[in-house]
Amino acid sequence: MQAFSVISTKRTYNADMPGGRPAKSNSRSEFGERLFQARAEKGLSQTQVAEALGITQPSYADWERRSVALKPEYLPRLAELFGVSIEFLLGMPERPKRVASGPTGKLRRLFEEVNELPRHQQQRIGAMIEDMIVAHRARKVS
Repeated sequence: MQAFSVISTKRTYNADMPGGRPAKSNSRSEFGERLFQARAEKGLSQTQVAEALGITQPSYADWERRSVALKPEYLPRLAELFGVSIEFLLGMPERPKRVASGPTGKLRRLFEEVNELPRHQQQRIGAMIEDMIVAHRARKVS
């Protein structure tokens, strides 16, 4: 009796297939899902992230797959690496960034009220403000 080969010469794997072992469960923690999403959007592998953080790949994989206790110093590093906010990673609503320009307090309220006036009245108020600024500059130069 002659032996025959059962090994296929066709390659069933290709470069587009993900590497590594598949996860045992498909459910991630909410934090892990946000980590996975941010990492995938940056096009980074778990190994690349782990190296950037100075930890092992299996440790990082646990962060994505399970509920883990994470040292606080890793949060800003992860946020910077992925280009997201710490609030995003923690699932908190992001705080709106304060705009430093523009009036504050009473002056802001007055400008908002002026904005509701008819256009011709807005133009008169604008002209008065411009005149006051020109006069102030002239006094500073003198």
